[in-house]
Amino acid sequence: MTAVKPSSDLDRFGLGPDLGAPNPKSSLQGEHWVPIRDLHARHRPRILDHLLHLDERDRYLRFGFPATQHQMTQYVASIDFKRDEVFGIFDRKLRLVAVAHLAALPGHGPHEAHPDTRAMEFGVSVLPSGRGKGLGMRLFQHAIIHARNQHATHMMIHALSENAPMLRIAAKSGAVIEQDGPDSQAWLKLPPDTVGSHLDSSLQSLAAEVIYRVKYRMMHISDWLRMLMASS
Repeated sequence: MTAVKPSSDLDRFGLGPDLGAPNPKSSLQGEHWVPIRDLHARHRPRILDHLLHLDERDRYLRFGFPATQHQMTQYVASIDFKRDEVFGIFDRKLRLVAVAHLAALPGHGPHEAHPDTRAMEFGVSVLPSGRGKGLGMRLFQHAIIHARNQHATHMMIHALSENAPMLRIAAKSGAVIEQDGPDSQAWLKLPPDTVGSHLDSSLQSLAAEVIYRVKYRMMHISDWLRMLMASS
């Protein structure tokens, strides 16, 4: 395996050089803050619909193989929402354009000799309409906070070596990337959770839910007005 030297540029994650101290511009005060909504078991159909809108190449990069509709259906059905965390970013029409899955890994972290390590795996997919907007990075930042609050010591990304965008996100976070032929693993060491990390997570989740509800009501009001105008 070949270890790739991590980048020290962590400011874009709003977590400071050690991922420990919250940056005052990171959460709700950030100029480019993106509402990320917590997803639950009732959202399985919407998660599956999101995955089905990925083309064959995107499915290959997300899962490491060209997943079929049946395989993605099985994957969505297998998500354990009590153990794992799933996040989503909705567009203006309330379509899921990006989904991240933060899954608890069995066993220990990258160093089996240390029994106190606990790792969580990060996976993400973004539809073409959401590309180039930094949504993958936003979801990774969000997952870092949530993994810390779950008392994880490490976050891991398992990706194909050709998945350059995903590996760039990991490298810019300071992760150590191990490449083994067509596969790569990135390991990011996390600091302990703090009162600030829990507060930041709660505020972002609450704000994202409020924004979603407002958009939902506005869409229904717009639909009602169009129907009213059409019938008049």
